[in-house]
Parts: sequence; structure tokens; C-alpha cells
Amino acid sequence: MSELREAAFQSKAWPFVEARRVLKRYEKAPPEKGYVLFQTGYGPSGLPHIGTFGEVARTTMIRRAFEELSDIPTRLLCFSDDMDGMRKVPGNVPNQEMLNEHLQLPLSDVPDPFGTHESFGAHNNAMLRRFLDTFGFEYEFISATEFYRSGQFDEVLLRAAERYDDLMKIMLQSLRDERQKTYSIFLPIHPETGRVLYVPIKDVNAKDGTITFDDEDGREWTLPVTGGNVKLQWKPDFGGRWAALGVDFEMYGKDHSTNTPIYDGICRTLGARAPEHFTYELFLDENGQKISKSKGNGVSIDEWLTYASSESLSYFMYLKPQTAKRMHFDVIPKAVDEYHQQLRAFAGQDVKARLNNPVWHIHGGDVPESTLIVPFAMLLNLASVSGAESEEQLWGFIRRYAPEASADSHPDLAAAVGYALRYYEDFVRPTRAFRAPSEAERAALEELRDQLTAYDGPVEDEALQSVVYAVGRDRFDPLRGWFTALYEVLLGASQGPRFGGFIALYGVDETVALIDRALAGDLA
Repeated sequence: MSELREAAFQSKAWPFVEARRVLKRYEKAPPEKGYVLFQTGYGPSGLPHIGTFGEVARTTMIRRAFEELSDIPTRLLCFSDDMDGMRKVPGNVPNQEMLNEHLQLPLSDVPDPFGTHESFGAHNNAMLRRFLDTFGFEYEFISATEFYRSGQFDEVLLRAAERYDDLMKIMLQSLRDERQKTYSIFLPIHPETGRVLYVPIKDVNAKDGTITFDDEDGREWTLPVTGGNVKLQWKPDFGGRWAALGVDFEMYGKDHSTNTPIYDGICRTLGARAPEHFTYELFLDENGQKISKSKGNGVSIDEWLTYASSESLSYFMYLKPQTAKRMHFDVIPKAVDEYHQQLRAFAGQDVKARLNNPVWHIHGGDVPESTLIVPFAMLLNLASVSGAESEEQLWGFIRRYAPEASADSHPDLAAAVGYALRYYEDFVRPTRAFRAPSEAERAALEELRDQLTAYDGPVEDEALQSVVYAVGRDRFDPLRGWFTALYEVLLGASQGPRFGGFIALYGVDETVALIDRALAGDLA
């Protein structure tokens, strides 16, 4: 066994923990189907949101970990439930009145409100695939509509008709009395209107593979359960997909966790082994509300990529998946800088530490070198105090700080300069709040100004940090109050970078001038 594989079996990183659970399924014999199947699900009732991306990203991390542990081939399926009936019109799409006319139609039969695809489901599926392709995921896409209508689901649907009573017993235990009276695992598609019907089923004929029901107008119909004439309710559909495809692993949000025994029971009743699963905590918007496809709250994938790299988003997804996270714009700078900190640490780590480093899981072991020599948060502060409105203005400071740096030699830095300017304009400039210093703070700022005016040492981060530290050490207890004052008085922010590094980047003379402006009351 190689050193890397041996370390992978010992690693406490959560993707390896989950991958070892999947591998244990086949400790006696490899899968008959010839591969291990990972799956993610997507409900295209609204535009894909960042939580959808997170599900695929995290599943990919577990898949990569599995491939380090085992030589068994793997596949990743992204399954879209685009045959689900549109129960309500999302609030963040155009042509709302038109969509209202098509309620309860399968999403793959609802006209596209954007006018770019053959259906609303196809539009949202295309968006999802574009997002996933942007990140270079290796996956196979399956449309539920195609899955049902092409006959790929027929065997399981016929089995569901044969075992209807057992499946209903599982479902009825989870339903209120009133819902039990009308519930069926089968939802017929009306032969005339094409709508997904939530109606009682009068008869299930396992021999013929048909169901009989009355529509809303009281007309009786008998339809085969095969060929896309019916679909399974969403909970039975979950377990039915697992059985039909032989799924070995699927993760889902905490809001699904109470349904896990139902999904597993459906799958087993249909004759298959239930997969391993992993429940992650939900993403919240700035108000602590769950992000939603139909509301469009929180940060979208496109919005994140406006202000930061895709890798920083993957890093955010890696962190503590079983802890709820605020998904708002203010998390972006921290994610960018922490991602690059981990990149820089990776080069000097041993095999064990590398497998516990998030960047190993983000890059599948092929970890690049960071060329971000100025932290993202520092670039934001620099844009703020310099009033920079162009990338060239920021590069003017950067070249003085690091003469060897260029867009070609430092592509991460070049990208971050553009991201930082956009982020500054949209989020920092509108919220800056400078304040006047207190008397104690004024005295400390005056001394710092005098110290910097007389400074003739190296213009380096640590040397200048020592000057800043010495000024505040005897005046502030705790010392944190000194740095808070620097940020709030000079930068108009509640937090900021190591101030010595900021001075080295912005310039000693420029920092002296900045302090003078603050003392004169020109900033507050």
C-alpha cells in the first residue's frame, strides 16, 4: 500500500470519513454493476442556487477521496426531477402571468419564461449544467422526464405496482389522517391536460401494470404505470431512483433528514440496498433564512464568481458541512484569503497534513501554487484609502511593494485586483463609516505619525508592524483596541489587515498623510 493510500485510510478529513463508509459496502466483493455510483439530486422548480452547487462539490470531494482509497471505478450522476409538477411560480423569473397558466404541468412541459429553451425545466437544467461545467465537475446528467418516458424506470415502476401495499404502508405512517385518505405513491399525468394529478387511486392492477383513478371532473381513467404516464410522489421517487440506478451514496440537506428512514424503506421494499447518505446543514441568507431557489435569496453562483474565484467558493463549501452557514457577500473576502493561506501551507506539509488540507480535496490532490502575494482584504483596504477606480492604480502600489509582480507571473493576484475593485465598489464604498479618534487614540495616532515620519528602516511588513505594535503596547489594554481604532479611524471599517503590511503596501509617506487627514477631521 502506498504512503498516500495508507494516510488516506487514517485521515480524519470528512470526505475520507465518508468515502471509507462507502468502501465498506464492498469489503466482501466489488459491485456487480462494475462501479460505485454517487448521485446528487436537483429540483428545477427555480433557478439553481449555490446550495445545489455545494451538493455536487461536496459529493465530488467524497468521490475523489474514495478514488484515493480504492481502484473500483466510480460514476457521478446529477439527477434533475424535471417531471415534477410546477406547484407555484418562482418569484425571481419573468412572465409570471404566463407561468400561472401552466401550474401542475411537469416542469419539462412548462414554457420557458426566458424564451431560450424548449421548457422551463430545460432552461434550469441548462443553467445547472453551465454552472457545474464552469467548475470542471466530472458528472453525467439525467433528466427525470427522459428517465420516465424512455422506459428506464419501467422495471421499478412495475415492481412498485406489485408491492404497492407495502410501499403505501411505509408512506401512510408518515402522513396525517386527512392526507392518508387521498394519498397514493403514484401521480398520474392527465392524458388530455398533461398536468400532474394529486388524486386518489381507485385501483392498482399489478398484473396489468396499470392504475385507475377519477380526474378532477369525475371522469375515470386507466393508465399504465410505465412509459411516463405516471410519476412517483417525491419521497417514493427518491427511494425509487436509488433502486433503479443502484445508487451507493447521496447527500442531502438537513430538511430531508427526517425522511431518511422513508427513502431507505422504499428502496429496500423495491428490492435494492439503500445507499450511504450524508446530511449537511443548510445555507442561510443575511437574515438567517434558508436560501431558496424560488426566492433567489442568498448569494448566487454567478454573484460569487463576480467577486472571487471558483476555488474560493469550493473552499467555503468544504468547511464544516454539518454546521449552518450564512451565505452572504461578507463571507467572500475571508474565504478568498483563507483558501490562499491553505495553498501556501500545502507545499510544506507532510502527506498526512496534506490530506487534511481543504485544498487537496478542492483540487483532487493536484494542488497549484498560490500567486496571491497581497491578501484580498488588503486589496480592499488599499482601494478604500487610495480611492482607486482602476486596476492600474492598484498595480501602482503593488509594483512598489513587490517590483517582481506582474499579471503574467502572478495570475491569482491579477484576478484578485479585478475582483477587489468590483467588491469595493459594490459593498465597501457604500458602507464605509469613518469616525473621529478619542483623545487617547489621537495621541497614539500622533505618535505613530511621528514614528513613521522619522522611520528609515526596511519597508517590510514585520518591521513596520513592530512600530505599530510598540506605539499601542503601552497605551491600550487590551491591545486589540489600538488596532480597532486604526481600522475605524483610518480605514472606515470595523476590521482590517495586519497594519504593518498595509503600510508597506500603501507606502510610509502615504500612511503619514492618511493619519494627518484623519487627525484634521477630513475622513470622518
